[in-house]
Amino acid sequence: MKIAVGMSGGVDSSVCALLTKRSGHEVVGITLRFHTVACEGDSLRICCSPKDVQDAARVSHFLGIPHLTFDWERLFSERVVKTFVEESLRGNTPNPCALCNRDVKTGFLARYLHSIGFDKLATGHYARFVEYKGHRLIAKAKDRKRDQSYFLSLVRKEDLELLDFPLGELSKEEVRCIAKENNLPVWDKRDSQDVCFLMGKEPGEFIEERVGQRIGKFYFEGRAVGQHRGFFHYTVGQRKGLGIALGFPVYVKGVDPEENIVFLAKDEELYRSWLLLGDVNLHLPMNLWEDVEAQIRYKSEPLPVKSIEKTKEGYVVRFEKPARGITPGQVCAFYKGDVLLGGGIIEE
Repeated sequence: MKIAVGMSGGVDSSVCALLTKRSGHEVVGITLRFHTVACEGDSLRICCSPKDVQDAARVSHFLGIPHLTFDWERLFSERVVKTFVEESLRGNTPNPCALCNRDVKTGFLARYLHSIGFDKLATGHYARFVEYKGHRLIAKAKDRKRDQSYFLSLVRKEDLELLDFPLGELSKEEVRCIAKENNLPVWDKRDSQDVCFLMGKEPGEFIEERVGQRIGKFYFEGRAVGQHRGFFHYTVGQRKGLGIALGFPVYVKGVDPEENIVFLAKDEELYRSWLLLGDVNLHLPMNLWEDVEAQIRYKSEPLPVKSIEKTKEGYVVRFEKPARGITPGQVCAFYKGDVLLGGGIIEE
C-alpha cells in the first residue's frame, strides 16, 4: 500500500512514520504548514510551524522516505481560525482541534491524499481502530492519559477507512523509548501546545487582539455586580480570573454576546440533565447504539445517556444524572465503552 504519514515534526508522528515504514508499505511523509511566522523563544512549542516543517523533513531524510510540504495556511485560517473567532463572538467556546481534524489535517487531508493516489493516511494520534458490530470504528488509546479519540469524533464516517493510527496500542513512554532507541533526531523534542494558532495566548486575548477590548457587566441574580473585560474572555464553569469578590464562590453560567453580559451563578446552578446538538456525526448508525455514554469536554468523565431524541431544533441528549458546565461550542462525543460512536457540537 502507498501510505502518507502526517508528520508534524514531533516525536509521535516521527515514530508513526518509522513504524509504518517497518510494516513494509511505500511511505511518504506529508507536512502541513499552517504558520509562516515562528514563535519567539524556546519556552513555547506549536504544531505546524516553520521549525516543525524542518524537523519533519529531517526525520524523513533520516528514515529514507520522500517528504512533501503543503502550504495550507490559508485553508487553515479559513476553516479553523475564522470559525474559532466567529463562534467565540457568538458566545460559544469552540474546540478548534476537533474542527481541524475534521476539516483540515485528518479527515479532509486523508480524502485529498486518496484523490491523488494514496491508499491511507497514518497519523500520530493516540487512538485505535476496532471492529464493532460489523463496522471499523475508532476506539480509545491504550494510554488513557494521551487518548485523543474525543478530538476525532467529528471526522466523517467515510473518512475512517482512509485512516490509520499506529500509536494506538502504545504509551507515550513507549513511543519516546522507540524514538530514542532508533536515534530519531526529535526523540527528546517537547510536545506541542494544544491550540497551535493561539501562540501561547489565552483564547480571550486572541479574540481581543482582533476586535478590541469590550468592557461589559457581570450579572448575578438579576443585578450588575461588576465589570468584565469582554464576554469572550469567559466560559461556562469558569471561576478563576473573574476579578470579582461577592463573599462566596461564583462561576460563569453563560454569556449574552449582544449585550456583552457575563452571567454568574453559584455552583449548584451549573448542573443540567440535558443538552442540544444541532447535528450528530455518526460513525455507527444510531439504531445500533446501546448503553451509550457522552463526554462533553476533553477531560470530563463520560456520562450515561438516558435518551437521544431528534427534534426540529436538533438532537436533545438527556443524561441519567445532571451534568456540570454544559458549554455551547464544545464537542459532545458518544462512546460505548472504549468505542467512539460519533459526536456533535453543543448548541445549548
